[in-house]
Amino acid sequence: MNELHKILEEIIGLTENEWKKFNSKLKKKEFKAKTVIIKEGRIASSLYFIESGLLRTYYNLDGKEINTYFACDKQFMSVFSSFINQTSSPEILEAIEDSKVYELSYQSLIDLYKDSSKFEKFGRILAEKNFLCAQERTLTMQTKTAKKKYLDFIKNYDKKIVLRVPQHQIASFLGIAPESLSRIRKEIFIS
Repeated sequence: MNELHKILEEIIGLTENEWKKFNSKLKKKEFKAKTVIIKEGRIASSLYFIESGLLRTYYNLDGKEINTYFACDKQFMSVFSSFINQTSSPEILEAIEDSKVYELSYQSLIDLYKDSSKFEKFGRILAEKNFLCAQERTLTMQTKTAKKKYLDFIKNYDKKIVLRVPQHQIASFLGIAPESLSRIRKEIFIS
């Protein structure tokens, strides 16, 4: 909880009363590994702050899992398109490993927006970061080689994600075959 307080303090500079109001809207939850948090077709009604653990979003394409995002400690996670629009989710949100999170419902966030422009700023910054991440991912997927995609991944993602997400999920996220990722990793670690 202290980590979340610190992050919000850095981003929007909350007063003690604003923090108490925000904190009162949170629910602490724990998810076991492989727990589906948001099912495909359901509305993502909550935003999660990860205290510890690993989460991923993915969708099924003809029975094949296509990973779209990973998040770990001190990061926010949801199926953002569904959360923002309150429409059915095209993706699945799942715990990769046992995870402890703080849940903030969509309605609670809207209520906070009404209470203070600082919370609106928080929502705007979260949306901007999500947009920039999606834009960078699109550019990466369309313009970079498989090796460059992986090098960017290990450079830009938290080490916990790089080291603990299964390799086949990373390969799926990068849009490359698991065998290709294995070959690239061997190349990188030999050189």
